[in-house]
Amino acid sequence: MIVIVLEVKHLAIHNKTKQIVKDVSFTIEQGQWMALVGESGSGKSITAASIGGLLPSGVTLKGGSITFKQKGEAPILGKDISYIFQDYRSAFTPFLTIGKQFDETIRTHSRLSKKDRKAAIFQALKAVNLPDERVYKSYAAQLSGGQLQRAAIALALLMKPALIIADEPTTALDSVAAAEVLQLLYKLKEEAGCAIFFITHDLRHVRKYADRAAIMLAGEIVEENSIESLLHAPHHFYTKKLFNAIPSLQKTPDRLLDTQKKVLI
Repeated sequence: MIVIVLEVKHLAIHNKTKQIVKDVSFTIEQGQWMALVGESGSGKSITAASIGGLLPSGVTLKGGSITFKQKGEAPILGKDISYIFQDYRSAFTPFLTIGKQFDETIRTHSRLSKKDRKAAIFQALKAVNLPDERVYKSYAAQLSGGQLQRAAIALALLMKPALIIADEPTTALDSVAAAEVLQLLYKLKEEAGCAIFFITHDLRHVRKYADRAAIMLAGEIVEENSIESLLHAPHHFYTKKLFNAIPSLQKTPDRLLDTQKKVLI
């Protein structure tokens, strides 16, 4: 049975001078990795921000609807929907330990005891291959970039949300670290059964991990389909241009990741 986690219909977003997102519609199913692909300035991040009500000042949702799990009420950030941002350092306050910040998230959304909260935090840190006790007691400045990005993923998954929105989560990482982080995210998605909305301009990552993709150009989705269909039978000229620019993308997607294999980062 197909379960729709998110349905976006005819989204229209304006800034003070113009419309920047035009009539955007798509759905995301439970357990699906959905990619939103486009060049810088195409409207990808603004679309992603609108889902959680995170539009910046001066940017307004003018039309359309965003429905979470076929319900009318807005989803709760951190519980129903979590974000992983490009600037993963901004996910953490420098003046509080990582453990304290994780604990505040759990206390906000549950009534677990202090002992159970700590156990849940340690479990989340272990899931992303971090040394739980040390990271729990550390401040953000005491961790490497790769460790902080994994901690940000652990924080996003802490309350087992139905949807993770990952907005260019590997841009600040080198190619090796980026691949390891995405494989880890894929592994955790498979284990948790959540959906991922992946904002990116990197088609290699899309080919390897996504089930489906929407191609965005100048604020509009010009094509949406399964990865296989986009690779082998794209319709829009912009989609063809994107995929033809990288010949290696024509290979059969390697989607059979060993989710039992420990990811070493």
